[in-house]
Amino acid sequence: MFTGLVSAVARVVSFRSGAAGAVLAVERPPDFGDAAVGESIAVSGVCLTVVPPAALGHPLFFDVSPETLSRSALGGLSAGAGVNLERALRASDRLGGHIVAGHVDGTAEVLGIEKSGDSWSFRFSLPSPLARYAVEKGSIAVDGISLTVAALGEGSFDVAVIPHTFTATTLGTKKPGDRVNLEVDILGKYVERLLAARLGDMREGAEARDERLRGLLTNGA
Repeated sequence: MFTGLVSAVARVVSFRSGAAGAVLAVERPPDFGDAAVGESIAVSGVCLTVVPPAALGHPLFFDVSPETLSRSALGGLSAGAGVNLERALRASDRLGGHIVAGHVDGTAEVLGIEKSGDSWSFRFSLPSPLARYAVEKGSIAVDGISLTVAALGEGSFDVAVIPHTFTATTLGTKKPGDRVNLEVDILGKYVERLLAARLGDMREGAEARDERLRGLLTNGA
């Protein structure tokens, strides 16, 4: 589990893809010196597991499954590209962003970037299957960064990016046409699932009641 507060931007050392997926190697930032095999790290919003070798001084290596490649923008990485890194949330940590699982729901395109005072306004495309989970002033993770939806458009959403976020993440290198990873607020998905189950039970109950009434009327006739 993560919070969407990026702690480091690192460069891709290598990205080797094959039929069984890919192996991603990322330079190891100072704060990740003790990252061990089996640890979960969010790489531009994608929860990946550290695999051997993981000794101090070595890059961080990750196996990337075909499913992850198909769902995310990681397949477009190459040596030298920057990625956002965040280590998993500890129980004692402050939840400064929002609950981020690192399970990417899809990708989006940078549609526009505008300077607004000391900050920036980013516009991203919003895939129709995810649109129902985006709400104004709600949370959304873009490349693993916890952001607030400032405005919603037809097939798009806007976010305001403060100077710190712009310089401390990969957003400062983005340009229109770039692809980013999206993860919508997981709480919205759980609420939707629970309501769908509840409404389904209500429909089944109504159908059973109607069937009993039909039976009574038929027997009575």
